[in-house]
Amino acid sequence: METSVERIIKTADRLGIKPADRLLLVRISTQTLQLFEDNLLVKSYIVSTSKRPPSNVKNSLGTPRGLHEIAERIGNGQPAGMVFRSRIPTGRHFSEFAPEELRTDDLITSRILWLRGLEPGENLGGEVDTYDRYIYIHGTRHEEKLGTPASAGCIRMSNRDVIELYDVVRVSDWVWIED
Repeated sequence: METSVERIIKTADRLGIKPADRLLLVRISTQTLQLFEDNLLVKSYIVSTSKRPPSNVKNSLGTPRGLHEIAERIGNGQPAGMVFRSRIPTGRHFSEFAPEELRTDDLITSRILWLRGLEPGENLGGEVDTYDRYIYIHGTRHEEKLGTPASAGCIRMSNRDVIELYDVVRVSDWVWIED
């Protein structure tokens, strides 16, 4: 039986993409993210993906599947719990917001790893473009929901874990998202 890593390598070969130094494997079914270096598992994290079914389509609010890369790393040096709006730090920790100030319950905190799809027609281009959908790996103020589907399409992590991961990964590292 083919492993996830073997499937990822086959997909990259088919697309003519050279291997990345690191791979993040997100499994929607188990709500986990695994960090691999040189095809060896380094660390596993509990995450939260979309509360809706997986989907690569714009406005679906589903977590997109397939091969992606980290396109941008945002938030270096910001304190844990910093809230970002439009990828800009607000200067405030999530605990400093009154309920009436919150435009959304899905705050983006601590760090942002912005994803870009690598599969044309699947998660790159047109109505299925992961980058244009603003799909991130990011921190959350709802750490108690990690391990269950609860996001609006992004991959949520604890603030401590996303900072730790951010310090290890680089732009162009791969992210594979599967059911």
